[in-house]
Amino acid sequence: MNKPTVIVICGPTASGKTALSIELAKRINGEIVSADSMQIYKEMNIGSAKVTPEEMQGIKHYLIDFVSPDQRYSVANYKLEAKKAIEKIIKKGKVPIIVGGTGLYIDSLIYEIDYSDIKIDENYREKLEKIKSEEGLEKLYKMAEKIDPEAVKKISKNDSKRIMRILEIYNSTGKTKTQQEKESRTKEIPYNYKIFAITMDRQKLYNRINQRVDIMLQKGLIDEVKNLLNKYKKFPTSMQGLGYKEVKEYIEQKITKQEMINKIKQETRRYAKRQLTWFRKNKQTIWINGLDSIDKNINIILEESNIE
Repeated sequence: MNKPTVIVICGPTASGKTALSIELAKRINGEIVSADSMQIYKEMNIGSAKVTPEEMQGIKHYLIDFVSPDQRYSVANYKLEAKKAIEKIIKKGKVPIIVGGTGLYIDSLIYEIDYSDIKIDENYREKLEKIKSEEGLEKLYKMAEKIDPEAVKKISKNDSKRIMRILEIYNSTGKTKTQQEKESRTKEIPYNYKIFAITMDRQKLYNRINQRVDIMLQKGLIDEVKNLLNKYKKFPTSMQGLGYKEVKEYIEQKITKQEMINKIKQETRRYAKRQLTWFRKNKQTIWINGLDSIDKNINIILEESNIE
């Protein structure tokens, strides 16, 4: 039985995934399933560099702009919804194209990992929040490192959301995140995933990131964050997103405007570096150069995927 082909286009932020995927979809009668943990949120358009209706050029996109910023949304939720979208696209006789930079989302699909939806223990979470505010995030990072050094290696010391996740998984299940992933990777993978990652000269990528941040601010990122803060009481995870947390600090007068700009650029560059490291772990990945023409890269994708 031939498995249906599903194309994956991943890579760091600002590397050109959106433009490439839309041109590819037009060429091969494809539809796009986003794998971006920020673009899921409604009203968070500028800071997440969400694809606009004009950019979509009539190509249907799934899993964008459908979660309220005050809702919690897990990798388990994503995997479930993404698989439904893939099935829907295949049933239409079209080619599913997974596009994004959130490594966990992509891994949940290509390795068929079950990130079981762990029930949040609110008391334990409050305890962690208390440690974080009184002793600092570093204390939680060290706690996580003791429990699951393997998982900690893959995340930043500033990634509060993922540090807490490691601790919460262990607290709820008695198993480490790494152990859970290994146990769930034994499943049969239902599709023939062809994985392409965009890379480019590091300095050129960093220049693109810096430029993108400047454009986001010109488009009104600060107002976008102000509106969100006025409208919603709580943000389980959405306000921890890159760009949003720094603007929030600026609005709360904890940092100056210039510090905010520098911080967003620096944190985004660091994030891009971590994304590249993440995607390099996957031995199936075929690397393409983001500075080459879109046509050239589409031809590589078609050739490697055996799609006419």
